[in-house]
Amino acid sequence: MTPEQPNQAGQAFMLSQKTRYTIRALQQLADVYRQGPVRLDAIAEAQNIPRKFLTVILSEMVREGLVISHRGREGGYELGLAPVDIRYGDIIRLTRGSLALVPCASRAAHEACTHCLPEAECRLRGLMLALRDETAKMLDRVTLADAIVVEPPFAGE
Repeated sequence: MTPEQPNQAGQAFMLSQKTRYTIRALQQLADVYRQGPVRLDAIAEAQNIPRKFLTVILSEMVREGLVISHRGREGGYELGLAPVDIRYGDIIRLTRGSLALVPCASRAAHEACTHCLPEAECRLRGLMLALRDETAKMLDRVTLADAIVVEPPFAGE
């Protein structure tokens, strides 16, 4: 099942747990940019990310050039680029593949939807394309260097 396929309840996926873990790990590395490597265990504990999962995530980010890995006793991980050069849109695309909520609105991985109208007649597709484009504009404007306000929980949580 791809991130754009519906789950068993028929809903399109939101951000995957992997994407959320990746963002949180990179945010932590951005907070200490140029202060030296951060040990994997420190990131896992501070961000409540399973160590094994974090190892996989950071290895992928090393391959993508966003993170640098240092071996040895004083080793750990640090950002490979300045926080201002890492956009949230890029992180989501790397981990999720697309910003679109439906396959027919994906710019990079377009696929016709099954059980749908022809694309030329589908108003839902038009709405999803507009949503995808606005989401991309916002996520491509915000970087790891930008301050993000922590919001209180919704009432009843």
